[in-house]
Amino acid sequence: MTSENLINKTKQFVKETLVDAEGGHDWFHTLRVYNNALLIAKNETVDTLIIALGALLHDIADSKFYNGDETIGPRKAREFLFKLNVDSKIIEHVVNIIENISFKGGNEAQKFKSPELDVIQDADRLDAIGAIGIARCFNYGGFKNRGLYDPDVKPNLNMSKEEYKASNAPTINHFYEKLLLLKDRMNTKTGEKIAVQRHNYMVGYLEQFYAEWNGKV
Repeated sequence: MTSENLINKTKQFVKETLVDAEGGHDWFHTLRVYNNALLIAKNETVDTLIIALGALLHDIADSKFYNGDETIGPRKAREFLFKLNVDSKIIEHVVNIIENISFKGGNEAQKFKSPELDVIQDADRLDAIGAIGIARCFNYGGFKNRGLYDPDVKPNLNMSKEEYKASNAPTINHFYEKLLLLKDRMNTKTGEKIAVQRHNYMVGYLEQFYAEWNGKV
């Protein structure tokens, strides 16, 4: 099977699997991450097939929609690629990417590293910030029936992985607990450059949000 055919089959598999997914973690999120990853990869020395497969399969079964089970996504990806007779080294690399791409509250040590993971992780994080990041954040907050903002509930920047997963804090808190931290956690120069603009957009948005909340504009 050619790389092009493999990528096309993977796209179709992901589309079908995520057909009823929450709007911030659906096929279009995956497609944006895929396109961003290919863009970043142009300036990096990486295996573009692994970039493509890792980006397409990175959210095939996000643990937050499976009661926190982090084994389902890697297993689904492994089974899919195995059925297509993909080389075992490629499968292991893609599975390692899926297992290590997540933010996990920011206090969890990453157990695997590779240039391909760096690229895909940047692409995924870029989709969590900026205008689309804001939209995704509030979409998920609504999906979980969380409040918009509560001045009495302060952001917690020292959560464990378990606390981060279990948090039901208002959506605005997530900006401080994750989104605003991502600019300084990019792995590539291209990712850093794009992140600065998107980060500044979020800062401006929060200023406007608080001004409206407090009746100042």
